[in-house]
Amino acid sequence: MRWIPGGNFIMGEDPYYPEEGPARTIAIKGFWIDTHELTNAEFAAFVKATGYRTLAERNPPVLPDAPPDMRVPGSAVFTVPSQDDPRWWRWAVGAQWRHPSGPKESIAGHEADPVVQIAYDDAVAYARWAGKELPTEEQWEYAARGGQSALPEPVAADGKPTANYYQGVFPQRDLGTDGYKGRAPVGCFPANGYGLHDMIGNVWEWTSNAAGPAPDMHVIKGGSYLCAGNYCARYRPAARQFQERGLGTDHIGFRLVDNRKPPPNR
Repeated sequence: MRWIPGGNFIMGEDPYYPEEGPARTIAIKGFWIDTHELTNAEFAAFVKATGYRTLAERNPPVLPDAPPDMRVPGSAVFTVPSQDDPRWWRWAVGAQWRHPSGPKESIAGHEADPVVQIAYDDAVAYARWAGKELPTEEQWEYAARGGQSALPEPVAADGKPTANYYQGVFPQRDLGTDGYKGRAPVGCFPANGYGLHDMIGNVWEWTSNAAGPAPDMHVIKGGSYLCAGNYCARYRPAARQFQERGLGTDHIGFRLVDNRKPPPNR
């Protein structure tokens, strides 16, 4: 974890999307935050120690008029649309953290990749076991800025991407200019000013903030490998999206904060 010194910042200034405003000054106390998104190996250790089963592994709630495949355990998976099936997202039976896109995909050999198919309650369960917490949206955005007032588009001076996001015309073709056409192992891209990796791109990250008055929705931050300039330019600290707390998907993970551990050198 890295210590993030407290301070003030203006949240919601110069919003790119309406839900990012209005501008307001936020005071933040110092806190510790994970240097990277939680990995498959770290989540596997939790499951081994506790026997925990994620929401995607349990019987899903039966929704009115739900098709048969949504009445058995599984989760949402991104898929490139085609003429035969124009959907971007589909329900994949058997999709869960060990098999992010379904039974044919395994995390074997991908222990350093960020764990996905994690619903909000799954992330909270891990946090309690670890003695930590999910960050608030304010903590997350403050840390993601890395001590700067704002961050430019994640591209270096030579044009090389500095984060894992979608290069190409979404959703038809990811050129993989950043070296990945999907999730990347944590820490593959340069750290920000606070020494934190993948705050932008790779996978979305849960925060503890509910999305307004809707208790079944929570704010996720940071964008993912599916964020593209031509469709969803949410690879910015200020970007926010609302996600159903009971649904993980194959591009949502998390990292934790520790608000109780004393600051360094105390």
